[in-house]
Amino acid sequence: MEGGDIIGLVIGIISLLIGLAIGIVFLVGTWKAFVKAGRPGWACLVPFYNFVVMLQIAGQPIWMILGLFVPILNIATLAWIYFNISKNFGGGMGTTILLFFGIGWLILGFGAAKYEPSMA
Repeated sequence: MEGGDIIGLVIGIISLLIGLAIGIVFLVGTWKAFVKAGRPGWACLVPFYNFVVMLQIAGQPIWMILGLFVPILNIATLAWIYFNISKNFGGGMGTTILLFFGIGWLILGFGAAKYEPSMA
């Protein structure tokens, strides 16, 4: 190995570890938010089922999951789901935007927000 290869390898390993750490932090936030909403925390780990649980937390019908499989519509559907999750935790548009970046899950999971599903 040459000097440049070693530097590239070290940078790659550091990037991987940072990405893993960020992923774990967001996963823990999502887990805590699910639990606050009275759902099993482990559900955030299961592909597709995690969206079913998010729809339940958002108070939206399960058939909306179909919107997540349609290009362009999937972004609007996810925004609507996140907006309703945010609303049910007492948040607003700012929390909705932060959910897209993962930070919102930390705020909902570890913050003072309480889950109160809207009756509307």
